[in-house]
Amino acid sequence: MDVRIDNLTKSYGNQKAVDSISFDIKSGEIVGFLGPNGAGKTTTMKMLTQYMQPDSGTIWYDNSSSYDVDIRREIGYLPEHNPLYEDMPVMDYLAFAAALQSVPQSEVPSRVIEMVRICGLDVEKHKKIGELSKGYRQRVGLAQAIIHNPKVLILDEPTTGLDPNQIVEIRELIRKLGREKTVILSTHILPEVEATCDRILIINKGKIAADGTVQQLRKQSEGKSLLQVRIEGAPVEHIAEGLRLIEGLQKVLLVDTTNKRFEIESNAGDAVNRLVYRACVQNHWDLLEMIPFETKLEDIFRDLTIN
Repeated sequence: MDVRIDNLTKSYGNQKAVDSISFDIKSGEIVGFLGPNGAGKTTTMKMLTQYMQPDSGTIWYDNSSSYDVDIRREIGYLPEHNPLYEDMPVMDYLAFAAALQSVPQSEVPSRVIEMVRICGLDVEKHKKIGELSKGYRQRVGLAQAIIHNPKVLILDEPTTGLDPNQIVEIRELIRKLGREKTVILSTHILPEVEATCDRILIINKGKIAADGTVQQLRKQSEGKSLLQVRIEGAPVEHIAEGLRLIEGLQKVLLVDTTNKRFEIESNAGDAVNRLVYRACVQNHWDLLEMIPFETKLEDIFRDLTIN
């Protein structure tokens, strides 16, 4: 099922949490939805699941923009704060979730068994949910989100509380589900996005700040290089002032006052390492470290969302 958003807006009082955003997601596509805290991610996801109606704008599911039960049955949702009935055994809860989603009664047992298998719950399946670790509770939440075989899957921080092995397993599951479903994945773990998602949407202050593949976003950031240097031999203020005088440098940031360590952003075409070295020689500074960094998703995210 394709999903298209046109000029979606939602306000809380005088604050616009989501400000006229538009994007589309194709069936079989896994999209990472990123943004700093308070950027509007969760509000957007609640509107996509029809948990919350927008103030204005339209959400299209294939060719339908209606808000009704039929559309909701095509959506699977794992919220950030995973709500579960802790006094229920895992198997009973999944059967209950299947019934809520109108899975035919004859299919409920087989669907529950399949969810236990693919979500790795076999060892814990006879326990009450309240007795499970946080990681296994997250697996139960994911199982209830997909038990009715939805066409659209919306996951808000799906790997919270999982150990590294479990994270790899859930990534594989999400990639498998993404072959036949529309998947929207929100997370703060940026390497997870690179490993799992086909495309990235970055939201900041309620607006879409970037939309593209990791490769496309990196390409947009080409023309910049990042260099970390550690320099002694003068007060940090004098060193910072001297570095800012170097032609071609776009930004000089003091990241460690004690060790006099700076981050320098420049045009990639500039031989910035040579220029920094010459500045140190001319000013009789001691150049102790010079470490180049390639553009990473973290750098792109920071550039687009930093105040």
